[in-house]
Amino acid sequence: MKKIKLSNVLITLLLLLLVIVSLLPVYWTLNTSFKVNSEIYNMKPSLWPKKPTVQSYIDLVVKRNFLPSLWNSFFVSFIVSVGSVAISAFAGYAFARLDFRGKQILSNSVLYSYLMPRSVLFIPLYMLVTTFGLRDNLMGLIVIYPTITIPYATWMLTSYFRTIPLAIEEAAEIDGCGRIRSMIQVVFPLAKPGLAATTIFAFTLCWSEYMYALVIITRSETRTITLALANMVVGDVFAWGPMMAGSIVATIPILLIYMISSKNMVSGLTVGAVK
Repeated sequence: MKKIKLSNVLITLLLLLLVIVSLLPVYWTLNTSFKVNSEIYNMKPSLWPKKPTVQSYIDLVVKRNFLPSLWNSFFVSFIVSVGSVAISAFAGYAFARLDFRGKQILSNSVLYSYLMPRSVLFIPLYMLVTTFGLRDNLMGLIVIYPTITIPYATWMLTSYFRTIPLAIEEAAEIDGCGRIRSMIQVVFPLAKPGLAATTIFAFTLCWSEYMYALVIITRSETRTITLALANMVVGDVFAWGPMMAGSIVATIPILLIYMISSKNMVSGLTVGAVK
């Protein structure tokens, strides 16, 4: 018993240490965002601001025009994530439940397209967006980002739909439901945790995307949040205060989405459903 208790204590201490190490960059970012410039560039770093100030956050709104970039990222991420999951839900269901010619090839193609490096695609995608006159336009990002999110969402939802017992659909069909009706009214509600989690991860992919936005967007009015943060670096001069404040502000929407949707991200909703 003593060995078991000692091992539990050691595991707990190890996990606590890992949590502290993982949260240290977040704390340091928050800490720096409330410091004045003289304290930020001091050779002796301080663990907390000696003269706390919100000037960096004020600069984000007044000088850096950060709020429009925040809205641009939210608009693009919301449209793309919801649209991608809406499309991928049907594709994932088809891969999980239906048998058709070329199913394995298509399924593998979805996975390979997700694993393909983005640096290989940004030139042809740039040419596509330019051809349609969508360069320097948020619609260009809305057209491009599904190439990232749809393969990911389809791959995730295919695996999730396979975990839903087939007997539930068979029972619905006995009660008179067709394939489409049972899919929409039975399978999709049971897959709510998977749909919610996939939507959140797709949103996060769009929210943090930088390379495609850098290639497509040049005007300040259409910058996303990643471009706004990168724009704070001019040559070898780093605006550490506003940059750290912007990083904190950029994490708030993601945290809120995770907190609001946490109740939907619970597995096991189908336990006992067959009974």
